[in-house]
Amino acid sequence: MSRQTRSAVLLAGLMGGAGVLHFAAPKVFDGTVPRILPGEPRTWTYVSGVVELALAAGLAHPRTRVAAARATAGFLVGVFPANVQMAVDWRHRPRPQRVAAYARLPLQLPLVLWARGVARGADGP
Repeated sequence: MSRQTRSAVLLAGLMGGAGVLHFAAPKVFDGTVPRILPGEPRTWTYVSGVVELALAAGLAHPRTRVAAARATAGFLVGVFPANVQMAVDWRHRPRPQRVAAYARLPLQLPLVLWARGVARGADGP
């Protein structure tokens, strides 16, 4: 397995795992849904879980990898407001939870760059 393939499969696993968690523990994700979004937070939790599972499937298949990797980068940028919402809402929680919420903010950039790298690597020979 090439390095590019391993990277894509690992990213697919990360996205798939996150997607499954949206269904296994939706309450945790409901609280991160920005309040500006219409409707019930649970709907957004499930929708984002389905999107993550679809992206994982696309990343895992070589034929759809480039498009899925680009879409993953866009998705990760799009859900950044949820990470900000979590950090704001958790600012008075116990230290370990605050640290986790704040750590998510700068971690989004490497994830976006990883997805872009998978797209570029899949483009090549």
